[in-house]
Amino acid sequence: MKQLNDREQLNRYLQAHHLKSIFNEQLLPHLSLYSFDQGELICSQGEPAQHLYVLVKGKIKIYTTSAEGKTLILSFKTPLDLIGDVEYVRGIDIINTVEAVSPVTMIAVHYRWLKKYGTDYAPLLQFLLEMITRKFHIKSNSLSFNLLHPVEVRLASYLLSVSFDESDSLFKGQLRTADLKDVANLIGTSYRHLNRVIRQLCGKGLIERKKGVILVNDRGKLSELASHNIYE
Repeated sequence: MKQLNDREQLNRYLQAHHLKSIFNEQLLPHLSLYSFDQGELICSQGEPAQHLYVLVKGKIKIYTTSAEGKTLILSFKTPLDLIGDVEYVRGIDIINTVEAVSPVTMIAVHYRWLKKYGTDYAPLLQFLLEMITRKFHIKSNSLSFNLLHPVEVRLASYLLSVSFDESDSLFKGQLRTADLKDVANLIGTSYRHLNRVIRQLCGKGLIERKKGVILVNDRGKLSELASHNIYE
């Protein structure tokens, strides 16, 4: 994580995403701009929550880990989205782990300033309400539905999400074969079955496995297999 001391860039993001009316004059000086590298954790499940993050550039991955150590991917997010909103309202620790899939930029504000200057500010409260209710509406409709898809569809969707960022045409991600056990957990299947599905997709020419990575060869056909991207 790197703090970017660039108020002009911060103001450009506020203007581009129509956020200036969300944060009042007292809050604006306490907004900070942060960048995260690909693969960097933004926050981890169970940690104390301290900041509200506004995703303004890049793509993030959100996943949860059970008490037994099993992980499950919940979603990928692109701008505009919030991290730490539910935790702020409920006063609880971080619910899920959030990781940068591509280079990410976030606007951050510490909870203490939100509590001091934003508790009674209607535009901010309305914004939080809209974002939180949208988040839970999407989750309630998609989580169980996603798990009903066959593994090849879940894998196709996962590969599309980690390999491409619609807001950054230059970004081309890849999946390391060393991470396949984690991927099996994330999409809810066994490591053995995941490898079988990878071989099938390689045989169809959709993906390629070489030099310790898995690359997307045919984005169009992989998108057709995923139908719509079930994680986004």
